[in-house]
Amino acid sequence: MDHDILEHLKSLHTSAIDARNGYQEALEDADGKGMTPLFRDMIAVHESHAGELARELTRANEIPDDSGSFMTTVHKTIMDVRSWFNGLDESVLSGLIDGETRNASKYDDALKDGKAPANIASLLSAQRDRLLQMISDMKARQAAAERVS
Repeated sequence: MDHDILEHLKSLHTSAIDARNGYQEALEDADGKGMTPLFRDMIAVHESHAGELARELTRANEIPDDSGSFMTTVHKTIMDVRSWFNGLDESVLSGLIDGETRNASKYDDALKDGKAPANIASLLSAQRDRLLQMISDMKARQAAAERVS
């Protein structure tokens, strides 16, 4: 497999781990209230993506790093601070949308040069599309919350 594609897979895998870890922190801080269902859904999406990417890395004789990066600490800290001061309600959606939009753009970067084998391109496209659907759902929830307030 092309070196650039492997690097993209590693980066996407790390981003999925970091996002999952941030949502896990948010889920703990939400204490069963507010955005708990969304946090659970996002954990599942990122866990699934990380697992699929890890399998592809393993097939390419790479060892996936399941520890994430420094961004895990950043995501957890942001969720902790938001929880302490504002709670984890719809007010966090703009930040989540921004973060997931950045994650989706990483998939665009991985796919733009067309070097990915067909099976990898298909996987990355499906994962990107899933994130875009989640972003759309978050935007709809945000718009509904704004209409109420």
